[in-house]
Amino acid sequence: MSRRIAVFLSLNVLLALGLVFSLAAQEPAGAKGAKGKGPAGAKGKVVAARPGLFFREVWKQLPTNAEHALDQTAVANPDLELTILNNTGEGMMMTGTTGLDGNPPHMWTGVNTGGPSAAMLKHKTKYADLTGLARIKANIKTSGFHQVHAVVRLANGTYLVADQGVGTFTDWLNYEWAVGDLRWLTLDPKRVVTTGTWVMNPDLSKGDEIGFADPLPGSGHGAGGWVDVAEIEVYANSVAR
Repeated sequence: MSRRIAVFLSLNVLLALGLVFSLAAQEPAGAKGAKGKGPAGAKGKVVAARPGLFFREVWKQLPTNAEHALDQTAVANPDLELTILNNTGEGMMMTGTTGLDGNPPHMWTGVNTGGPSAAMLKHKTKYADLTGLARIKANIKTSGFHQVHAVVRLANGTYLVADQGVGTFTDWLNYEWAVGDLRWLTLDPKRVVTTGTWVMNPDLSKGDEIGFADPLPGSGHGAGGWVDVAEIEVYANSVAR
């Protein structure tokens, strides 16, 4: 090998070694041994945990699937108690057909013609902690200008109704509220109407009852105006009563 070629190869080797050392010097501290552990700095990051299922209600229809007044006998979950607010006219009803997705067992406000109404469910032994990533989910269908609003009764007796109304008359759809995204007004439980101004930062750590309001009176049978609420799920941490 000529001396010129040997010198040339030696220079290339030195340049390659210099590049390796330069890259190693630029490697972020703590990156070594981090393979498979995600980006640097990710270790120790706190991610809020989603709460589990607090309760589910699917409703219990008569063997005949006949329409009838909504009462405690329609509640399938033995841990829950039902309260109806402003049950006027013929009142809130239970209707639908067991096992039929196109018309599942559900509460219906159509013949509650005397004003707005709400149905509330209370767990017998636990409060729902509705802070953090708590959420409320329901299978809903509506008619006319009617919308479904989530309602919460706090442990101190205050009723709050959420600003986000949902519903469609096209088909049954599952709607989900992230409780942390909602704004709240106080609700008069006798008339089911809002009162006062926005309630800023309410203490939702002890939800006593959870339900749904129809802010308009029902129009009767037919496609005038009403809300249907079938299966309900609440995801929240529990607090002993």
